Amino acid sequence: MKVLLLHQHFNTPEKGGAIRSYYLATALAAKGIQVTIITAHNEKTYRKEIIEGIEVHYLPVAYDNRFGFIARSNAFLKYVNRAVKLAGQFRDVDYCYAISVPLTVGLAAMWIKMRYKIRYIFEVGDLWPEAPIQLGFINNFVFAHALYALEKRIYKSAHAVVALSPSIKSAIEKKVHGKTVHLIPNMADCHFYKPEKKDSALESQYGVAGKLVVSYIGAIGVANGLDSFLECVNASRKAQLPVHFFMCGDGAELDRLKNHAQTLGLVNLTFLDFRNRDGVKQLLNITDAAFISFKQVPILETGSPNKFFDGLAAGKLIIINFGGWIKQEIEQTQCGFYYNPQQPTEFVKKLSTYLYEGGLLERAQNASRKLGVGKYSREKLSKEFGEVFRQG
Repeated sequence: MKVLLLHQHFNTPEKGGAIRSYYLATALAAKGIQVTIITAHNEKTYRKEIIEGIEVHYLPVAYDNRFGFIARSNAFLKYVNRAVKLAGQFRDVDYCYAISVPLTVGLAAMWIKMRYKIRYIFEVGDLWPEAPIQLGFINNFVFAHALYALEKRIYKSAHAVVALSPSIKSAIEKKVHGKTVHLIPNMADCHFYKPEKKDSALESQYGVAGKLVVSYIGAIGVANGLDSFLECVNASRKAQLPVHFFMCGDGAELDRLKNHAQTLGLVNLTFLDFRNRDGVKQLLNITDAAFISFKQVPILETGSPNKFFDGLAAGKLIIINFGGWIKQEIEQTQCGFYYNPQQPTEFVKKLSTYLYEGGLLERAQNASRKLGVGKYSREKLSKEFGEVFRQG
C-alpha cells in the first residue's frame, strides 16, 4: 500500500513542535506501507529528504504563528496549489491522507481526488471554520457561509474522516450523516516521556529546588488565553506559595506576555525559548504539573492539545482552565484539576491542596501516567490508525 500524506506543518522530534504527523507516518511505515509526505518550510527553495525511510517533500511556503489573517490565508492557499501540482507525481498511491488545520488542506485533497482519482481520508484536529469564527478572525457572514459549505463538502467527499476528540467526532457526524468517522486522539509517547526522579543538577540550574513546578509548554498565541496563566502566577506570588512557573514556547503573544509579566513583577515565572522534544523532556523532569490553557471560547474545548498527552505520559498533575471532554477525563481519573479562569484565587486554593495534603500529588501523577498508558499510548493509537486504512 502507498499513502500520500498532506500536512503543511510537518515536524520531526529534532525540530520540535506538534509531531503527530511524524507519529502517524512512522506508524504506517512500520507496517510496510510506503509513505510520501508533502509539507512546507520557510526556506526559499524546494527540498526533498528521506526521514526514517519516509520521503518528505518540502515546498517553499513561508508561514509563522505571528502572521496576520491575510498572510496566513495566502500561505494556506499557496500550499494548496503547490501540493496539488506535486501530487501529480504520485498518482499510484492508494490513499491521500490530509491533515488539517487549516481547512484548505481538505481543498487540496478534493482537487487531488478530482484530478488524479485518488481517494482521501481527512483528519480534523480543530473544527474549522468554527474556531476562527468564534475567535473573531472571520466576521463576514458571506465568507463564513462559504467556508461552512466548503467544510461540509470536504467531509462528504472524503472516503472517511478521522477526528481527534469525541466532541469533534460528534460534530462531524451531525453535519454529515452516515459518514465513517474514526476517533484517533493525539498520542502519549509513553516510551519517550516517563515519570522520572527530579535531576538535582537541573533543579539547581533553574533555581527550583524545594519548589513545586508548574509548566506551560506549547504555542503562545491568541487561542491559548495565557493571560489566565499570568494571573495564576501572580495570585500564587501574592499567596507566597513555594511554586515556580515556566512558560516555554513561541508565538504571537510572547512579547506582550513578557512585558505584562515584568509589569506585574512575576519573579516566580521564567520564560523559556521554544524547545524540541529532547528539550521538553528535560523541562518535564523538573516539572510537577502541566498547565494546559485555552481562551474561553466554546469551540476550543473540542480540541486535542499535544501537551496534555505529553503530560500524561510523563506522569504530571494536569491543570486546565477550560471545559469539555478533557475536563471530564481529568475529573473521572482524578489526575488533575480544572479551575475557573476568572478566579485565580480558586487556582491557588486547589493547587495548595497538592502542596500540603500528603500523597495527593503523587496519586494524581500516578493516575495521569495510568491514563496515558492505558488509553492514549502511541502504540495503541498507532495500531488503531493503521486499521483506518485496512477498513478502506
